[in-house]
Amino acid sequence: MIQRRLSRGGIARLAGAVLLACSVAACASTDTGKTETASSKAPAGSRGYDRDPYPSTYHRYPGAPTLVRNVTIFDGEGGRIDNGAVLFADGEIVDIGTSVEAPQGATVIDGTGKVLTPGIIDVHSHLGDYPSPSVPALSDGNEATSPVTAEVWAEHSVWPQDPGFSRALVNGGVTTLQILPGSANLFGGRSVVLKNVPARTVQAMKFPGAPYGLKMACGENPKRVYGSRDQAPSTRMGNIAIDRQTWAKAQAYDRKWTKYEEEGGDVPDRDLAMDTLRGVLDGEILVHNHCYRADEMAVVMDMAKEFGYHVTAFHHAVEAYKIADLLKANDTCAAVWADWYGFKMEAYDAIQTNLPLLEKNGACAMIHSDDENGIQRLNQEVAKTLAAGRRAGIDISDAAAWRWLTYNPAKALGIADRTGSLKPGKMADVVLWNGDPFSVYSRPEKVWIDGALLYDMDDPARRPVSDFELGQPGAGDVK
Repeated sequence: MIQRRLSRGGIARLAGAVLLACSVAACASTDTGKTETASSKAPAGSRGYDRDPYPSTYHRYPGAPTLVRNVTIFDGEGGRIDNGAVLFADGEIVDIGTSVEAPQGATVIDGTGKVLTPGIIDVHSHLGDYPSPSVPALSDGNEATSPVTAEVWAEHSVWPQDPGFSRALVNGGVTTLQILPGSANLFGGRSVVLKNVPARTVQAMKFPGAPYGLKMACGENPKRVYGSRDQAPSTRMGNIAIDRQTWAKAQAYDRKWTKYEEEGGDVPDRDLAMDTLRGVLDGEILVHNHCYRADEMAVVMDMAKEFGYHVTAFHHAVEAYKIADLLKANDTCAAVWADWYGFKMEAYDAIQTNLPLLEKNGACAMIHSDDENGIQRLNQEVAKTLAAGRRAGIDISDAAAWRWLTYNPAKALGIADRTGSLKPGKMADVVLWNGDPFSVYSRPEKVWIDGALLYDMDDPARRPVSDFELGQPGAGDVK
């Protein structure tokens, strides 16, 4: 995890793709004979600047109409169907139930003794910007030059050839993931949501229409990174002071640009960091806040109310169980681990029943990895915390717990209307497990993304290998 890696001096994984954008200013002649660029004046109602200069170019891989029948289904929203069937075609779920007929020419798979689920969604990953191999030349996740670096975008560091992507697909059944900057900064920059497909560019992996995220951090990391360099912040109160000053600046920037877009006139000066924060204030960009302690999460939620934005999710959140009621009241999710704790003081008060207690109290909660190995076994991480909850008398069904892996992360990423559960009309992001997915002895047998079969454990040709791995010994091995 990025916090732990900072403290060990070896932050950890993933690297980059540099994309290209261009803006062209046209010239126009005014009736005074004065020539002005089109960017210096704008009519009322103009957007002012491009909010999406690096658009997704994702196209789903071709698939075939497929029916999986005689299978146990976890639908991702808490439902379970025994001896069920799912039909998907043209990239979408078509039908689900106990009696679903296969259209002529469809591929039919017998799922007897197996479990079918939505593809796993990891809301917190650094694949691509801290890739394997973990060497300094590929360490591109933390722009640790200022406590405020909201201008950087994680996608401009993502290296699509990171072998971790295929490992997450093949070993972990991960079909969608959010790539975040690291947590050295109070404002770390923009995140990006990716479909876990082989591609030459990061734009070809970008989940179409998914909102951007803003990575923020509180607590030990930013005060350690900058305080140790005789810079602010060096305390938790310094963290919040710089946060508040930055949000006040963003509010002024937002007012200026809103007035320009509504009334026209001289174009304001651009500030790329403020563009991102303005997107948050306007509800276009979702805040994902690295935060461990309950008291700090409460402070951040109050700060969000002060400046008129919303915290979508706290990540790591080892003390979330202490404020489940506040999280529920503020419609803020918690992304947590099963049992990572004790590696620094703010991670000291973690408990294994964090997730079950959040569920019991009606808060939105989910598992996350923050690790290139952990992303390959998120199902097992949920199994650990599910068992801990049951030992504590919190009885949560397997099907309900699957929400922590798919639907709730989709909600936190603003894409639950398109993926995260097996419902007609949603993307056919589907995993067939060769047994109980909460068993250490089970693994993905087949993985479909938008209805395309991208992995089949019985077909060596369907084991994605990145260009970086081609020609290396053991590149096709699944480990």
